[in-house]
Amino acid sequence: MQQKTSQQKNSLKDEKIKSSSIESLITDNIETWTSAVKKKSATGRGSNKKIELYGIKKLRELILELAVRGKLVAQDANDEPASVLLERIATEKAQLVADNKIKNQKTLPAITDKEMPFNLPGGWAFERLGNLTSRLGSGSTPRGGKNAYVDKGVIFLRSQNVWNDGLKLDDTAYISDETHHKMENTRVFPNDVLLNITGASLGRSTIFPKALVTANVSQHVTVIRLIHPSICQYLHLAIMSPLVQELAWGRQVGMAIEGLSKKVLEQFEFPVPPLEEQHRIVAKVDELMLLCDLFEQKTESSIDAHKTLVEVLLTTLTDSKNSDELNKNWARVSEFFDILFTTEHSIDQLKQTILQLAVMGKLVAQNENDEPASKLLERIAAEKETLIKDKKIKKQKALPPITDEEKPFSVPSGWEWCRIYDASLFTEYGTSEKAFEGNDGVPVLKMGDIQSGKVYHGGQKVVPSTIKDLPNLYLKYGDILYNRTNSAELVGKTGMFEGDDDIFTFASYLIRIRCDFEKVAPQYLTLSMQTPLFKKTQIDPHVKQQCGQANVNGTIMKSMLISIPSLSEQYRIVNKVEELMTLCDQLKTRLNESQQSQLHLADALIEQAVN
Repeated sequence: MQQKTSQQKNSLKDEKIKSSSIESLITDNIETWTSAVKKKSATGRGSNKKIELYGIKKLRELILELAVRGKLVAQDANDEPASVLLERIATEKAQLVADNKIKNQKTLPAITDKEMPFNLPGGWAFERLGNLTSRLGSGSTPRGGKNAYVDKGVIFLRSQNVWNDGLKLDDTAYISDETHHKMENTRVFPNDVLLNITGASLGRSTIFPKALVTANVSQHVTVIRLIHPSICQYLHLAIMSPLVQELAWGRQVGMAIEGLSKKVLEQFEFPVPPLEEQHRIVAKVDELMLLCDLFEQKTESSIDAHKTLVEVLLTTLTDSKNSDELNKNWARVSEFFDILFTTEHSIDQLKQTILQLAVMGKLVAQNENDEPASKLLERIAAEKETLIKDKKIKKQKALPPITDEEKPFSVPSGWEWCRIYDASLFTEYGTSEKAFEGNDGVPVLKMGDIQSGKVYHGGQKVVPSTIKDLPNLYLKYGDILYNRTNSAELVGKTGMFEGDDDIFTFASYLIRIRCDFEKVAPQYLTLSMQTPLFKKTQIDPHVKQQCGQANVNGTIMKSMLISIPSLSEQYRIVNKVEELMTLCDQLKTRLNESQQSQLHLADALIEQAVN
């Protein structure tokens, strides 16, 4: 066996050093990569997760960026330079043209120094994508559109099938053999690189696998067929890199839908390494991506386990049978407070638990000297009788008595279960949306103005004449607005109005609930209607019965149950809830600041590695 030359030994040494450096960057900063987490701006395909593993996502991008910059593996001086490879490709392409196997294309301009985004390592070269291909162009729609689809036949790939990690065939269209032969120009073969060129999925790509033999593609997918199929793996990872993704999104054309034309695509400047180095790069990327997969799985498992632990421990609080058990369970939670409430989800769960404990009579102590809630309800009923007699409100049909089966939990002595109608003076629908016109009218509040149990002032305007004879449609401080219709998650959204009296009105899909402050605190009724158990037992059963848009109307809402204590205890509960919610918000603020620091740290590590 021949001994390695000094140059070869040094090259191998350099490669080991570079590989070790990259792996150290990853392994020495595991905590940064795995703890840099942020909210998703939008949910991904097939996923309902609300968070994004930002650090690991950026680490994947970094690996690809280093790969196309020649910083992932060491160069070997014995590798055949990319220039020789490109000359060979050019010769083979010219021969294909001469043999009439492909069409001659217009000569692409040479890449200028100005177009090169960074300096390349020795042996590398920039080349335009069009010069590397024997076919570069999108597919088309079969004649007849969707009517041409059949149950079985040749696979017809659309943009929803093309993903960076492979083809997703759970939503696949098929065309007949006859249509397939008529659409010869849209055929794809193994080692073709497929690239989405329109819409939100622009830039997504994959390699057509050998197992499928052939297929056709739609006009939203471009086929990149290379003169040298052996470079398809490297080209695919280069397309996924931030470098080429920025080219794709930066050079898109079209007004209504983003798109990449053939003319634009063939001009793309690709960094091309020697063929042997391409193979080393692909192998290293595969190795490091597997490491990222491992980090991702462990992080997601940790997040899921943490979520389960928080939910289990908080459930022990609401399930406590008495104050002694509650105190023991709370001691267990508070002992691990710093490690339990470290995510937005866990803090939100804590908020929901606080609300639930409040309406169960477990948040503040009862005072035996307080007037029982039954007396409050008697006074509310008497006041309503007076309002009916004075023709200020209409008489309502009596609601049925509350059965024991209806009550979701037991309440303390002095508390009562009652229906929302029995705890309020009256309820009323808002004004019709047909009146939402004019610039000098009365501001009308809509569903979007209800946030976190409060109503924020804003909204469109309604012409004054539409409500001038309906003074009850003006809001007063303390009025509660309930959203009766929309999607399942928005029905039941409730907030208390805290603005000035007689200025704002409200939309028809909202219902206003008015209370007497001296009998029922509207703040207490509002928080009662925001508890998880209220939604589960009072709203969700009615939502499930709906077809299409849910509508849990005023008649249903009036019959919903709330637990009500004495007036004094209501205000003690409201004050305690506000105090604890403020602490939760402060905890969330500190968490967000910490998360932002982790995000910035991840970005700084990436910038340092690339530059």
